[in-house]
Amino acid sequence: MYIKHLSLAQFRNYKSAELSLSQGVNLLVGPNGQGKTNLVEAIRYLSTLSSHRVAGYLPLIQQNQSQAVIRAMASFDERDVLIELELNRDSANKARINKSPAPKVRDILGFVNSVTFAPEDLDIVKRDPSNRRAFIDELVIQVWPRFAGVYSDYERVLKQRNTLLKTARQTGTKGSALSTLDAWDASLVSYGSEIIAARLDLIERLRPHLFEAYQSIAIANNEPRILVKSSLLGAAIVQFDEDSEDLEYINTSDRAEITELYSKKLSFVRPKELERGITLVGPHRDDLVLMLGDLPAKGYASHGESWSYALALRLASIALLRAETRSGDPILILDDVFAELDSGRRERLAGMVANNEQVLITAAVAEDIPKALQATVFNVISGTVTGG
Repeated sequence: MYIKHLSLAQFRNYKSAELSLSQGVNLLVGPNGQGKTNLVEAIRYLSTLSSHRVAGYLPLIQQNQSQAVIRAMASFDERDVLIELELNRDSANKARINKSPAPKVRDILGFVNSVTFAPEDLDIVKRDPSNRRAFIDELVIQVWPRFAGVYSDYERVLKQRNTLLKTARQTGTKGSALSTLDAWDASLVSYGSEIIAARLDLIERLRPHLFEAYQSIAIANNEPRILVKSSLLGAAIVQFDEDSEDLEYINTSDRAEITELYSKKLSFVRPKELERGITLVGPHRDDLVLMLGDLPAKGYASHGESWSYALALRLASIALLRAETRSGDPILILDDVFAELDSGRRERLAGMVANNEQVLITAAVAEDIPKALQATVFNVISGTVTGG
């Protein structure tokens, strides 16, 4: 898969931009703050409906403008598809596929697959559970686009349930008056169990690709593994996004088993939920534990090992998408990462990505990019793109 042409209007610092991209390696070079990352962010947004830099989409719309437009001509197996996304500040967003309106914006998912590696990816290894959940959930949606709807439904139910719990806490509601909560519990368990099972299924599919990628990029011969600590197990209750040391590992991806565990734990914690006014159990409370050998990478891995792990997660994602989807190689975006790597990792990374169908690289100086990567070069200055 590759993007033939990218058009932007009122997106970030671009009033308008037209960019014809090549297969192979494309290098966007220019000083920091000129708009290089904005270009690759637009492509990533088409593939995930999320940004690797900000939450929500409103920051993507140019200041003092009511809408932004991303338009891309994607090509796979000699077939072209035009994807258009209209982001509106004051009304619903809209999407078109080959100029035909899409019933839902998320219907564009699956037409453009991409994997982004950026300096922020170090947070997946080193920081809060939310970073690791975001990594796996984004990959779930790209492999199985219908899960965009499942996640949306889960968030809706979670919000409604939290509102009900908060109201019950404030009013002291008890007994039969909480019957509405039972209905929300059923929906929460249904959507949440599906998400948890999908995460565990995907982690198992990712496992061999992660091992191969880490051995290729790292110097030390450690084995990377991903385990899941689940709020469904045991008596422990963790605060939102605190370390999950007290949670237990879950080792089943069977939907029926997960549903039973979920229902039991939800009943067990209901008094605590009514006391705190918030949902304490579910995929929004779980954590992925990234193991390196016998130890968790967080807290034990060196800075270099953490970089290798973060990069291996992205390279494994490429291999998984290539194997599990019908669109071939995902577009690989390397956003300002070569400057962060030592010379050995730069060369190894260059060797691993050179044959991907399309690679987009941003860099402040071209000298950071190994000469082995023969690239089509674009210069980006103050929101103006030249070259190619």
